[in-house]
Amino acid sequence: MRTTFVPSRKTLAEEMEELVKTARGDKAAALVIENARLVNVVSGEIQPGMSIAVQGSRIAYVGKNASHTIGEKTQRIDAKDKYVTPGLIDGHCHIESSQITPKQFARAVLPKGTTGGFFDAHEIANVLGMKGLRLMLEELRKTPMAGYMQAASCVPSTSREFETSGAEIGPEEVAEAFTWGDDMVALGEVMNFPGVVFSDEKMLGEIKETLKAGRVADGHYTWPSGDWRMSAYAASGISGDHEITSAEEVMDRVRLGMYAKLRRGSAWHDVVPTIKAYTEKGIDTRRLLLVTDDRSPESLVDEGHMDFVVRHAMEQGVPPVTAFQMATINTAERFGLSQDLGSVTPGRYADILILEGPLPEVNIKTTIAAGIVAAEQGEMCGDWESSGFPAEAMQSVHLQPDFKPDDFHIAVPQEFPDGTYTARAIKVRENHVDTKEEQVQVPVKNGLLTLPSTGDFCKISVIERHGKNGNQSTALLSNAGFSTPAAIASTTAHDSHNLMVIGNDDALMAEAANRVIKMQGGVTVLTEKETVELPLTVAGLMSPEPFEKTAEQSREVSRALASAGCTMNYAFMTLSLLALVVIPELRLSDTGLIKHTDEGFYHVPLLMEEQE
Repeated sequence: MRTTFVPSRKTLAEEMEELVKTARGDKAAALVIENARLVNVVSGEIQPGMSIAVQGSRIAYVGKNASHTIGEKTQRIDAKDKYVTPGLIDGHCHIESSQITPKQFARAVLPKGTTGGFFDAHEIANVLGMKGLRLMLEELRKTPMAGYMQAASCVPSTSREFETSGAEIGPEEVAEAFTWGDDMVALGEVMNFPGVVFSDEKMLGEIKETLKAGRVADGHYTWPSGDWRMSAYAASGISGDHEITSAEEVMDRVRLGMYAKLRRGSAWHDVVPTIKAYTEKGIDTRRLLLVTDDRSPESLVDEGHMDFVVRHAMEQGVPPVTAFQMATINTAERFGLSQDLGSVTPGRYADILILEGPLPEVNIKTTIAAGIVAAEQGEMCGDWESSGFPAEAMQSVHLQPDFKPDDFHIAVPQEFPDGTYTARAIKVRENHVDTKEEQVQVPVKNGLLTLPSTGDFCKISVIERHGKNGNQSTALLSNAGFSTPAAIASTTAHDSHNLMVIGNDDALMAEAANRVIKMQGGVTVLTEKETVELPLTVAGLMSPEPFEKTAEQSREVSRALASAGCTMNYAFMTLSLLALVVIPELRLSDTGLIKHTDEGFYHVPLLMEEQE
């Protein structure tokens, strides 16, 4: 039977008296689960023959016999000795990267067992500022999920010197965000780590407001660890980090008192190397979290969400109960919310999963969220209203669709006459967030740089789309794989989300750019044979359509890229990071090429040498 969900997650103080009455049998439970094989993530054991009684949105009783809590109207579920676990929690996630709205995200992941998450909406905040952050929060509040929002820390991710975003957020805005409610729980990933280490006033001010509000701060640190700089970063109060790609980096962070978030997104395959901190080095797992960071809509459909990551961790040798701890209680403890989340114990929210089959398969049969059966056998049991989206969010691409092929020519300074020169190229890496700087010999003729005649090279251009200054920068990209004339244009270009165009044919690049502008945001892939489009009309980042439709459109984008030769795993997600200047080693923003070094961020020229 379908129902209309009216989310109600009351505080423990509000529900405590009713829970006590229910536990002693003076009030009938709303829901009782019987004959459960309980995965107890607190004690680290599996308990057979357990019962769980629920009152309101929380758990009242856990024990061998809940018969004293059962009344005429109590909903009873016989688990039939199936595994019962806490709902899975994502400790670091950007909903916008899934290209769907919070409502559609919840529809996609609740049947997969994700009942809660800690969401950093810095993508939409870079477009719409505080209005975008509030929009995501209000939309998330209408879902059955235990959704917690983080105040965006890096809007822009660095500064106006290096990129142009649609808005700016500073200490005053961070302080304001924490007045919106207890579900504003943390400061989002602090990507400007050089700013923290070298005492940038804005960055330290945002962290200070976070600490004053009694919240925690999340990190994003990509310098080599093991020297004084990481201690300086941790000393600021930043206590969690997901930009970790090796076992050594996990251990370095944990040893400094931080939480290490092991990431398995669609294109970021970091669990395999990082989990070795536990499986090979034996580090204590209590400060290890499993997270997704970014998952495309088709990967949510094809692979799953946190269920997939937990399963993946077990495949690397993590014991099942430990893997579940890393996606439940560890995450709740990291954010100081273990009294509400992360375990099937009295007083906590009744976010409960009933599994089918062996525990390592993580096959979700039933998802209970805040005491309500939200999903059964992979399907939602009901629906809820969306907040809708204001015109400002639907009209965020402030460009005219009048780009021409010569707008993507690369003009060189007058001091470079016709000849061959050494140029920098951004080398993209499959299944990695970082890039490498590649040096390549390029011809210059009549004041224009042309693509090398050999090798895998194309152009990348970033165009300011927020109506601020009209900047455009164009550079070289390698390893994209295009084997035929092709172009892709997108307004998903982390984190300032300007219009990014990649291709090896100037005419196709211009047409792709114009098509995205006319759509008011989204993705267009063009070849001489086909046109594939994915409209993302909410802030140029998300589709308001059902996630199933968006997943199919995203799948078509991947197919079109592959048919043009760009066969990287989840290629679009990897390409979308090429403008994110806070990740090594070389990136392009609307202001030019940005080099990421051990000293910080620097502009560097495209051409490096005089004529050979």
